[in-house]
Amino acid sequence: MPLDSIKKRVIEFLKNNKMDYKDIDMETYVDLFLEEMGKGLQGVESSLQMLPTYIDIENEIPLDEPVIVLDAGGTNFRVASIYFGRDKKPVIEKYKKYTMPGLKREVSKEDFFKIIAGYTQDVVGVSANIGFCFSYPTEMLRNKDGRLIHLSKEIQAKEVIGELIGDNLVSAIRSMGYSETKHVVLLNDTVATLLAGRSAFHDRVFDSYIGFILGTGTNCCYIEKNSNITKDKNLNIGREQIINIESGGFGKTPRGIIDLEFDKSMINPGMYTFEKMISGAYFGSLCLKTLLMAAEEGLISHPLKEEFEKISILDTEDVNDFLLYPGSKSNPLSSAISSGKEEDRITLYYIIDRLIERAAKLSAINLSSAVIESDKGKNPCYPVCITAEGSTFYGLKTLKEKVEYYLKSYLVERQEHYYEFVNVENATLIGAAIAGLTN
Repeated sequence: MPLDSIKKRVIEFLKNNKMDYKDIDMETYVDLFLEEMGKGLQGVESSLQMLPTYIDIENEIPLDEPVIVLDAGGTNFRVASIYFGRDKKPVIEKYKKYTMPGLKREVSKEDFFKIIAGYTQDVVGVSANIGFCFSYPTEMLRNKDGRLIHLSKEIQAKEVIGELIGDNLVSAIRSMGYSETKHVVLLNDTVATLLAGRSAFHDRVFDSYIGFILGTGTNCCYIEKNSNITKDKNLNIGREQIINIESGGFGKTPRGIIDLEFDKSMINPGMYTFEKMISGAYFGSLCLKTLLMAAEEGLISHPLKEEFEKISILDTEDVNDFLLYPGSKSNPLSSAISSGKEEDRITLYYIIDRLIERAAKLSAINLSSAVIESDKGKNPCYPVCITAEGSTFYGLKTLKEKVEYYLKSYLVERQEHYYEFVNVENATLIGAAIAGLTN
């Protein structure tokens, strides 16, 4: 079968299931995203929580002063101590990586914080200050602690919902026998990423800053005028602060038939539906669900359907490996189609590539909305600095390039806002250290 015929069948299949990226209009969904952002800032019902962070972004970073750094991600929990040398560059010491508590099974509140406190035993005596990058929806408080709103990324710890993260961590550390009072500054990974970008390029002049995460999960933050955050009447309207959008929860995205079925199979159906369309924790499984449907509808040779059904887990890494080495037999997808025809391999590639294109377009809608809402980057000499972090963004084949295509064609050429992507190694750790030292 000719290539154009295979592609035509794939497009027809995706369109019939409302999964094709070409049916998503950038302007329409940026407008909807901005509308949800505005509602969130006003405190009225919205799928975007628009959480104030109360993180000070103006204070100077003290030099040669160590701080304990914790990073609770989607899969891993990282621990280190960091100080900034006389050259203002971060020095990371005592680095260790552990498994995020609640990833494999349900854990109690007591065990959740006890596990985390145990992870700190090698660094707990380094400093009285802790910068805690906590990558879950959290209501930030003025004292820099935060109350967990709900969990995402399939973490199972129901008793922790509604609890103060910093306060419970300090109690758990104290129960280990450490009497020194710890001061915990809690922040989201996107906020940490923004802070890292702001400090790493102090010799550059940017109009504003955005933090963007697309890894296991996804989120975005930006700097907003306090005068626009009308849900909090006690802010200094002459100042600004970082707003944690919690963009993974955007609920106005045009979900397809397969998205809806996939969502029903999750432990948190109806929540974080935007994240489930683009992030690493879900993308592999969504691809598998789509490929099974394609086999059901006859796009793929009938005998291969049983081979796909044998795949119990398909990680995003497996999907990426197939795109990089489609002729290999070393990953689940290549193995499943090894007895099929070459057109089956091409069909798989086209389906996955168009799902990546959709993820890129949705990510560009998120980023375009944040830049437009910030009202910055209109002068090309002073663009908005987007510090991006995440294995999915940088690792999934062609995703970053596709995101930049949509940003250029929509944000730059149509809206005349300018941006620049930057990458800071260990951004979340460094940002957490900055927050812990300056707040």
